[in-house]
Amino acid sequence: MDNTHTFDVAICGAGPVGMALAALLARRGMDDKRIGLIDARALGAALSDPRSIALSYGSRLLLEEIGAWPLPATAIHQVHVSRRGHFGRSLIDRGEHGVEALGYVARYGDLVSALSAACERVGVVAIRPARVSAHTERADGVGLTLDDGRALDAAVVVQAEGGVFGEQDARSRTHDYRQTAVIARISASAPLAHRAYERFTGDGPLALLPQDGADGHQYALVWCVRPERAQALLALDDPAFLAQLGEAFGQRLGRFTATGARSAYRLGLNAEPAATKRTVAIGNAAQTLHPVAGQGLNLGLRDAAVLARLLAREAGPAALSAFAGERQTDRKLVVELTDTMARAFAHEGPGQALLGLSLGLLDAFNPAKNLLGEWMMFGRRR
Repeated sequence: MDNTHTFDVAICGAGPVGMALAALLARRGMDDKRIGLIDARALGAALSDPRSIALSYGSRLLLEEIGAWPLPATAIHQVHVSRRGHFGRSLIDRGEHGVEALGYVARYGDLVSALSAACERVGVVAIRPARVSAHTERADGVGLTLDDGRALDAAVVVQAEGGVFGEQDARSRTHDYRQTAVIARISASAPLAHRAYERFTGDGPLALLPQDGADGHQYALVWCVRPERAQALLALDDPAFLAQLGEAFGQRLGRFTATGARSAYRLGLNAEPAATKRTVAIGNAAQTLHPVAGQGLNLGLRDAAVLARLLAREAGPAALSAFAGERQTDRKLVVELTDTMARAFAHEGPGQALLGLSLGLLDAFNPAKNLLGEWMMFGRRR
């Protein structure tokens, strides 16, 4: 690389959202040599990441366009939503929407592998491992300095390196849910193929996502609880942990029979980042959300799709201004809905019976339920 390398677009963060943006820019006609994709992690670390992720049907369509689909994934045909201890539930089915699946559950490393291959096919090569240590915005561009001393110059800089809540700089809107997500791979004695569950408890939502894997487990668990309970759950032996999970979830899947390794991360809302004329944030770098309804990555991929379309026309302030306008409604809706669900259901009290009843009413009122299903698959469409 020369002492200073010039790009039209520099993307900081080669996770799924950053790589999707890079591949889309190249497919829309931008010279691959003018796309700078910078990542602090070595590719091997991302490829070995075992976390489970939820992809909406709309995200699958985007990945097909990029050339990053098919990939190993389990289809979700139904989503069952309920409130523990209260009457009322809603069942969203793929047949109501005429689609092959409502969404898919995949391993993070498999998605990164597919997107990395898609980037290579269009000629985009990531600069890694490298971290941006300093940047200076000018009227005509942005100067970047990497931690190894290399200098880059770009017309536009896209921040796509999100991180997790609690380790990020605070944005304009932030809220600590005082919840921790306990994640694991789980087996059940009576699994129902292709059905996902969102079970609201007094601590927070408990999600079980169908995911068959080589480890023999059938579900990816995301269990949101108070921090002190999370630590207690992590300290339990496997039989005790599975017993507590069964008590919280119920017997819809029979008994929980096995669990993989458990881990946890803190939950909060961190959204509405600052932007300048030549810098913009997308994905988790723009809005870190509660995992309820599994919308974070899907919202980020929609960010990438719109930004790629605009930057491919002209990489400059006008594109970033148009992006802010086009994405405002979808972003705001997802933030408000996930924030409302995370707060409203995460406590016990007399109002919870009404919330449970609302799920039953939602199931009986097809227009509202269909609207919810469309939102989960495609976001807010203009």
